[in-house]
Amino acid sequence: MAKEEKKDDKKIIIDEDWKQQAQKEKEKLAEQEKTEKGKAPRDKSSRGPLPKGDLAALISMLVTQALFALGLLHVEGQEEKEPDLELAKYSIDMLETIEEKTKGNLTEQETKILESTLSQVRMAYVKLAG
Repeated sequence: MAKEEKKDDKKIIIDEDWKQQAQKEKEKLAEQEKTEKGKAPRDKSSRGPLPKGDLAALISMLVTQALFALGLLHVEGQEEKEPDLELAKYSIDMLETIEEKTKGNLTEQETKILESTLSQVRMAYVKLAG
């Protein structure tokens, strides 16, 4: 009988409910990891802080759109596209509208930024269009 008791002492009893619960938690954690990995590039902390929303930022945004449309800026990993002169002209027109509507209401520095960037993007447009 002593031998039989030793056999009973060595038995491992696994609670099936516990095992199923552990498996569910493991699957849930794996799913959360997948979700977090998918969101990682879009995480706010990975892009850095946004610039101050001012006239210089608006000008920069429109100039960037114009240069992209002209084919002077490229997205890494994408093939180069033909210049879209119509879209570039639209962005330049928007900058000209800002210049016209804000005349007399800008600081000296803002006026210089607007004039110089508008001049540069116009020259790039003329170079490509001509």
